[in-house]
Amino acid sequence: MPFTLPPRTPSGPRRRSLLASTAGAFVLVGCSAPEPSTDTTVQSPSAADRARARAARDSESLAARYAAVITAHPPLAARLKPLRAEVVRHMQAFGGSGTAGSRPSGSASASASASASASAHPSPSPTVPAQEKDALADLATAERTLADQRTKALLTVPGELARLLASVAAAGAAHAFLLTEGAK
Repeated sequence: MPFTLPPRTPSGPRRRSLLASTAGAFVLVGCSAPEPSTDTTVQSPSAADRARARAARDSESLAARYAAVITAHPPLAARLKPLRAEVVRHMQAFGGSGTAGSRPSGSASASASASASASAHPSPSPTVPAQEKDALADLATAERTLADQRTKALLTVPGELARLLASVAAAGAAHAFLLTEGAK
């Protein structure tokens, strides 16, 4: 059976070409430039800048908690210093000052220099439980709480900051795990 062509070709545009041109028109409208803002007098910090500053402050206070526990319980120093160093790096990644990273030193006189630096630091020192196990549980709770806060903040920040928050929240959850599992 031979293939025969229709006797007459329809006049006017075809359905496919109409759909393609309509879709193209919507794309062009969607790509138009936004209206320029006429109010340029005062620029408040964006939500991302506020979230970044809050994350840096939270990391700084967590680093201070680590420093207080290291000062109060010197036998825990070898275990806590690497975790604290990570918290300081997180603070710096969020744009923090990094001053919290210089308090405890890696030398044998870490507790003496940390207590001298902590007393010179203007912010109040966090209270540390008397028992090492309770101090570790307190740090784990702080890490877990902060990781949960950062996870909730992921929906309100743009892509790059969301990725950084997610990464730091995951590291905080890992720190909480290490702090609780090492106590067993």
